[in-house]
Amino acid sequence: MKFHYEFDIKKLPQPINHQHKLLLIGSCFTENIGDKLKKHKFNILENPNGILFNPVSVSEAIINIIEEKKYTAEDLFQHNETWHSWQHHSRYSGITDEDALQKINSSIQRAHNYLKKADYLLITLGSSWVYTLTDKAANATVGTVAANNHKAPADWFSRKLMRVDQVMVVLGTMLDKLGAFNKNIKIIFTISPVRHLREGVIDNNRSKAVLIQAVHELNERLEKLYYFPAYELVIDDLRDYRFYAEDLVHPNYHATEYVWNKFIDACMNDETKNLMKQIAEINLAFIHKAFNPNTAQHKKFLHSFAEKTKALQEQFPFLNFGEELRYFL
Repeated sequence: MKFHYEFDIKKLPQPINHQHKLLLIGSCFTENIGDKLKKHKFNILENPNGILFNPVSVSEAIINIIEEKKYTAEDLFQHNETWHSWQHHSRYSGITDEDALQKINSSIQRAHNYLKKADYLLITLGSSWVYTLTDKAANATVGTVAANNHKAPADWFSRKLMRVDQVMVVLGTMLDKLGAFNKNIKIIFTISPVRHLREGVIDNNRSKAVLIQAVHELNERLEKLYYFPAYELVIDDLRDYRFYAEDLVHPNYHATEYVWNKFIDACMNDETKNLMKQIAEINLAFIHKAFNPNTAQHKKFLHSFAEKTKALQEQFPFLNFGEELRYFL
């Protein structure tokens, strides 16, 4: 008896390898995949604006990175004794405006230089509901889309659901600028399986439907786009609350692992997969905690993995095992 529905996933035409540069942007699910890529020594930069959910905020972030936008104190507002940007996650906020600006502008500069030579941009969209600023919001142009509410009062925002054509225009404008900035970049779109139940079940489904339709419309028109079905893998393949955390919103460890393995199968070739297995073996040894670290047996264990790691480093000099080698040696 089958307890879940598996379906075929279209392969990425040009598979990802360890020499590629990947920029990841979007929802918190982006960071789950990003963490796994980092552990396997891929060259990545993730969420230079912090976690973003809606297409407007994602597109604005990418365009600002391309154009090297320089934020000033006029772009910030103060709330709860902290300075914030309406286009950034709270991790880029600061106790002083100078602190916030330093974080924001440094991140934009780094992302600009990275995106210029990136091979892949992985975009994970979470919601087509947008929250626009009202005349009660601090230091705001009415109608501006907020990327993060920064725990501001509810009357600072007005909520609306984007239409499919609006999402396509917003993403299409960004993709045009991106193509002019980096002609070789390839884009992978995913829809986050995280359920935005604060919008309600019906409105969450409406929101996801808009994103799915818009992304597929773009995918059919543009050659460099690829769609990876993270949303469908959790909602239609696994399809069970056992694969969600206790909040019934976020996919749990088992679901994320399942999607990750499907991503590897669809987007990487056998050579890359084999290298990942060797890196994973070193990772396990690196996090191993010995009960008796001074024993001959443990020292032999460390020496063995030091030799394996050095051999792998010599074979693939573009990988960095500095931290692991310091531990093993």
